[in-house]
Amino acid sequence: MTTSALSPSSSSQSLNPHRLFYPKEKKSKKSKNLQERAIMATRTNMPEQVRGVPVAADGAKIQNKNGAVKNRRALGDIGNRNLVSVPLAQGGKPINRPITRSFRAQLLANANGGENKAHVLAAKKPQQPLVPKKNLVVKKAAVSSPPKSKNVTYSSVLSARSKAACGVTNKPKILDIDESDKDNHLAAVEYVEDMYSFYKEVEKESQPKMYMHIQTEMNEKMRAILVDWLLEVHVKFELNLETLYLTVNIIDRFLSVKAVPKRELQLVGISALLIASKYEEIWPPQVNDLVYVTDNAYNNKQILVMEKTILGNLEWYLTVPTQYVFLVRFIKASVSDPEMENMVHFLAELGMMHYDTLKFCPSMLAASAVYTARCSLNKSPAWTDTLKFHTGYSESEIMECSKLLALHHSRCGESKLRAVYKKYSKIENGGVALVSPAKSLLSSAADVKKPLSA
Repeated sequence: MTTSALSPSSSSQSLNPHRLFYPKEKKSKKSKNLQERAIMATRTNMPEQVRGVPVAADGAKIQNKNGAVKNRRALGDIGNRNLVSVPLAQGGKPINRPITRSFRAQLLANANGGENKAHVLAAKKPQQPLVPKKNLVVKKAAVSSPPKSKNVTYSSVLSARSKAACGVTNKPKILDIDESDKDNHLAAVEYVEDMYSFYKEVEKESQPKMYMHIQTEMNEKMRAILVDWLLEVHVKFELNLETLYLTVNIIDRFLSVKAVPKRELQLVGISALLIASKYEEIWPPQVNDLVYVTDNAYNNKQILVMEKTILGNLEWYLTVPTQYVFLVRFIKASVSDPEMENMVHFLAELGMMHYDTLKFCPSMLAASAVYTARCSLNKSPAWTDTLKFHTGYSESEIMECSKLLALHHSRCGESKLRAVYKKYSKIENGGVALVSPAKSLLSSAADVKKPLSA
């Protein structure tokens, strides 16, 4: 192969397809311009497209400066399938916006000088009749479309009747009591309903049984004295309410499985208070302090031995839903004020002192305390749909327990056991112990078992 064969001129000549057909033709710049003009001239004579071509007022097609017809088909067809000839705007300038129904009517009105004003109004009139304003007379001729079909009205009437027959229209109004705590992560709003459903399922497992038939040296009066004394100790040490309810629960569960002699009953109570304080309190009282409040009736070793005995008989089962767990939820559901809240706690602690309330589960005792408190303070209605939903009890289901609490309330002022009465007679607790008991519950409480006088 020679050097001339590898030269740029020879390689480009062999690879260019244009030069294969026209090997010797060389186009000058002048010939190219002539050819382009010829092509543009032939384009103007090509058949024009019918759709999408803008038309002037006289029917002439709009062309650009080169003479070619503008193809606006892509923009003209969008949302305007019923295109008609419309006049141009003043000055003969083409329209560069979609021809909507209202814009078309405006152009026709401008072109005709207001002669076809009635037709323009009819074109702008919507299909559905507008709601007339006040002091405005609407003529029947102006409404172009027929009245709305009544099929929808029939179906709505039928659906409303079916809902009324099924009781859907009388659906109870339940308040969202957790709405204010949505931003409080400690409130566990996402899980609170499941938690209380679980509490109600397992509350009977930790509910104390009626045990006086197995106790040979104690009776209901002695138990009331013990709980009354523990209430005073609880106030003296300024412990939480959770500690008080757990203490009484531990005592009743222990006494339901083991007979206790009379001389050790106070020892059981003070040891149960120590266990509950360790479980609920941040700083539980010292054993020496508990020895002091018993007036040295027991020493440190006896309290620790009884503590171990109680935990062994209860199998260390301390995580139980007490009455206090349900009281917090039900008070919130009642949308109560401080007076209402103090009254509920007063009735709950008053009922906790008496042995005959053990036959009711903790959730029913809490619901009955709320209902009795609302009746005592003349709240109307006494039992709302929100309370029924969150407690799970109807008014008739808690009536027996509520009558019993109202009966204890009517007799607490005359009783010798006055720890609860003195606690809730103070101003800081609202003085709710001085409020008269619910007369509506006392009038029908004759069939309730009369409690033993303390």
